[in-house]
Amino acid sequence: MHLNLKGFYAIASLSILALAVTGCGGSNALTKTSSTNAVATNTSNSSTSSTTGNTTPTTPTTPTTPTTPTTPTTPTTPTTPTGNVPVPPAGATVIGNIQNMQGWQTCGGCGNDGGTGQGPSYNVTQAVVAPSLSGSSANFWINGGPAYSGGYYFIEHPTLPNPVSYLKYEFDMYIPSQDANAPQAIEFECQQNSNGYTYNYAWQADYASNSWRVFNYTTKAWEPTGVALTRFSTNTWHHITAMYHASGTQIFHDSITVDGVTYPVNITHQALYTGNGLELTNAFQLDLDGSSTPYQVYVDNMTMTLAD
Repeated sequence: MHLNLKGFYAIASLSILALAVTGCGGSNALTKTSSTNAVATNTSNSSTSSTTGNTTPTTPTTPTTPTTPTTPTTPTTPTTPTGNVPVPPAGATVIGNIQNMQGWQTCGGCGNDGGTGQGPSYNVTQAVVAPSLSGSSANFWINGGPAYSGGYYFIEHPTLPNPVSYLKYEFDMYIPSQDANAPQAIEFECQQNSNGYTYNYAWQADYASNSWRVFNYTTKAWEPTGVALTRFSTNTWHHITAMYHASGTQIFHDSITVDGVTYPVNITHQALYTGNGLELTNAFQLDLDGSSTPYQVYVDNMTMTLAD
């Protein structure tokens, strides 16, 4: 399912009916980091190895020189990519607790291929106490509709005048056990309009191909990244962080980090000239499979950190 993105189709936005947020675990205010110390970083995985055997090799009968130990004396390179998420620049804007902000919207059937036709039945319930990490998560759900259609949610944020030089989009996600294999895909994005260009930064956890893909807004197609998708284990929280930036009219998908493991991708796209005015949004989408299997996911600690 293609992510049909807000602003690309001429479809009227409808406000989502959500539960009133009471007793939230955090505020919705925008904050500025005063220094590079005011950020949270993911700790990379590490690997270690040990050397076994005697410290002095015994003299072998043949050959006449000691054989090379079969156990390496230095740690091996991990087979799974690991790394740290870059630290944001001083003065970066932090928009937190997005999952509980008022103003989430949908654009009807725009989650369908081509952005037209009947849309699925979907919505979001906010201020969910359990399961949650902060004490107030949001439940995104989709109950059915045309096969391979999608439920698309987006929210507007205060704009920045220039393309982002740093953008981190992160959240925690929980999938109930009964929905382990129900998704066709789970998608998320940030989108900025600046200087008449649309900069779109989107990822897709594609269950159909068990791979991570990124969206090319100019060609309107999902593209492979070479990063395999390990389907999310259920009834537990997973932390996802996507890193992006722009340079001129170029869009850079820098990396994706899943549960502390960072996968650099360094994929570049051309921003699309649309002539649109300043805008900044982030979005979340659930896609139905060929059987229109309903499912739900819980999202917590949704945060954008950005600087232009």
